[in-house]
Amino acid sequence: MKTIIGLEIHVELSTKSKIFCGCKVDFGGIANTRCCPVCLGMPGTLPVLNKKVVDYAVKAGLALNCNIAKESIMDRKNYFYPDLVKGYQITQYYSPLCQNGFVEIGEGKNKKEIGIKRIHIEEDTGKSLYNSQNITLLDYNRSGVPLIEIVTEPDLNSGEETKEFLESLRDILRYIGISDVKMEEGSLRCDVNINIEDEEKKTRSNITELKNLNSFKAVVSAIEFEENRHKLLLKEQKNTVKETRRWDEVEKQTQVMRLKDTEEDYRYFPEPDILRVVLSEEEINKIKEELPELPKDKKNRWLEEFKLPEYDIEVLTGSLELASFFEETLSYSNNPKKVSNWIMTELLRRLKECDVELSAVKLTPKNFGKLLNLINEGIISNSAGKKIFYEMFENGGKPEQIAQNKGLIQIDDMDAIEKVIKEVLHRNPQSIEDYKNGKDKAFGYLVGQSMKAFKGKGNPKLINKVLQKLLN
Repeated sequence: MKTIIGLEIHVELSTKSKIFCGCKVDFGGIANTRCCPVCLGMPGTLPVLNKKVVDYAVKAGLALNCNIAKESIMDRKNYFYPDLVKGYQITQYYSPLCQNGFVEIGEGKNKKEIGIKRIHIEEDTGKSLYNSQNITLLDYNRSGVPLIEIVTEPDLNSGEETKEFLESLRDILRYIGISDVKMEEGSLRCDVNINIEDEEKKTRSNITELKNLNSFKAVVSAIEFEENRHKLLLKEQKNTVKETRRWDEVEKQTQVMRLKDTEEDYRYFPEPDILRVVLSEEEINKIKEELPELPKDKKNRWLEEFKLPEYDIEVLTGSLELASFFEETLSYSNNPKKVSNWIMTELLRRLKECDVELSAVKLTPKNFGKLLNLINEGIISNSAGKKIFYEMFENGGKPEQIAQNKGLIQIDDMDAIEKVIKEVLHRNPQSIEDYKNGKDKAFGYLVGQSMKAFKGKGNPKLINKVLQKLLN
């Protein structure tokens, strides 16, 4: 049996204001404080389309290999629900802004194109809140927040494949800077349409729409549950009802919400209050020129150019900001693996501990690269480098100045090093005897004692060299 999956993905756009009015779109805030007569659908108000919403949608369409419509219109989708104040949603149905694109997933023989049927712009609805007294409250802060809806072709065939597609899509949208795509905050929401085909009997189950999927893990779990449910019904020569179901995270199963609406139920017609959207070739080309290098292209280039392990590249290309920080650091310290190691250990760990974004810290790629150079050149030790790193992370500053001020410059005076090591040897006659008797650990112990005597300021290479010379 073959699983057939298509997705409807809603993405909140990171514009400063809503799609048809000037209200802010920030996440959170006191309920019903980011509303105005337009986004509350008051009689006599008229919507005005936010141009940035169109630009962002075109950007998404180009990044997902779509054809961009030179002309498109807005439509009304009519349905009645408490969080939809006007009783209809302004969206695009008859002529979407972007069509016929694709996203490539997999590698080698498993490479596959997932078709993008359409991308259109629309307004978000309000939000229903349920309290402990079973009373439904309504918050209209989200009403009118700009969305793009991305509709795929039914080209996906498993939960894991769907997850890979969603991760690729998320990375692309984050790279082009049109959304923060945070599922936990609702800026990326995914509905799954799934059914099963019995290829031998040439029969199919009816499509089920899955909602309330707020994580990639939930998407995979819900798909796998529905796969088994559909297969069992087909084996019993029954069929599924065409319905909308939600994922219950506690029960780990889907639950019926309602029978699935058809397109006829929405009674679409052109929105009379908004003019036709017209785009010139020059406008489309200008947006195309603003597109950054996309994640998959960047990964392939880095594999070839920097020879880094695939795991490193996956982590470093996780966000455009981190990838740019890495590449800019390389212009000051051209050692890809060392830069990668420090970012993946010290930098990412510190960001997690402080719960901050990279853009909020005072560490710059230039000073970060200079710090790594000081370590490579033996001017400071690795442990001293970590101390300087923490200072730069918190307060900024130049690494050489911090090293000087904190007395972290390594001692490389041969006479001074020899004098200290002679004192170490004088205090450890047994270790000298063990070394002469071929015990390799004795040499490591003496190195450690020498480093301790220098309080971390000794140059390890010179200490090893002088110690070897004196012992021999």
